[in-house]
Amino acid sequence: MARGRAAGFDATRDEILEQAARLFAAKGYPGTSMNEVAEACEVSKPTLYHYVRDKHELLVQICEDHVQTLAALVEDVQAQKLAAEPHLRELIRRFVQEYGQAQYQHRVLTEDVKFLQDEDRARLLVVERAVVAAFADAVAAVRPELEAARLHKPLTMLLFGMINWTFTWLRPDGELSYEAVAPMVADLFFGGLGAVKTAAPSL
Repeated sequence: MARGRAAGFDATRDEILEQAARLFAAKGYPGTSMNEVAEACEVSKPTLYHYVRDKHELLVQICEDHVQTLAALVEDVQAQKLAAEPHLRELIRRFVQEYGQAQYQHRVLTEDVKFLQDEDRARLLVVERAVVAAFADAVAAVRPELEAARLHKPLTMLLFGMINWTFTWLRPDGELSYEAVAPMVADLFFGGLGAVKTAAPSL
């Protein structure tokens, strides 16, 4: 009979992933050693390898856990069955707040994903595309004519441009919190969304 996991296995593994994400975000994936991860987690290197096979597995799990969390947020908001505008606003709010709580993981996903193996990167891309598609559908629900003009997806990418890079300038200990910025992002997007023209400009 296979031996089951010891109590606390998942909690310890989550802590290892958190510390690895912090180090990868600060030093980059190539610049971080497994010795440094073990030291940050206050465990021996053999103990570290009990939880993860190697450094690449750490990177895979950090990225995969992050994108799966984002996908779960989309499902959670969809389950609320909100009207079109509140639905999109809630998506924006939840994502901005999640990025505030997972800054290290988000930085790793945006900056170190290139170090993943092709099959791992492809698997993450499927989830990411589903998340983007859900946002694009939410944008189109607010203004259906944008989908007919094939503008709902470009506008979604512009929205993600605001959300995705917040971590590069918003300091966790600054005057503004992620909770305060979330409605600003929504207000800015909606304030500009109504001004978007659907007719293609003449050349």
